[in-house]
Amino acid sequence: MKELTFETLIAVFEEMYGRWLFWTLVLVAAIITLAFIFVLIRDRSIEGRYLARAELTAPIGAIAAILFVQYITSSGFADIGGAIDVVVVLTIGIAGAGGLTFLAYVAQAFMRRPKEDRY
Repeated sequence: MKELTFETLIAVFEEMYGRWLFWTLVLVAAIITLAFIFVLIRDRSIEGRYLARAELTAPIGAIAAILFVQYITSSGFADIGGAIDVVVVLTIGIAGAGGLTFLAYVAQAFMRRPKEDRY
């Protein structure tokens, strides 16, 4: 493999996770992203108290994402061999932390009671 293309990445991820799981994860990520954009447009700003609470879930998301990928790929911490493996694990953790933070923020914004509206 001399060059890395977007199609190659899709093929690798489909091979790792299986076609259905991979595209389900992509769909869930897209729904959470669209819900976050909707909340930003609706509220016209980022609510600090929701963000502060949502950030508390980041470590949980990071750990869950790393453990999920290790379970799906049948690997463990002993299989981390080189620098690129550490970079991949850290990237997976960052993605999981960000994903759960977005989800927690959106969940709080949607569960807001009407009397808490600023308008």
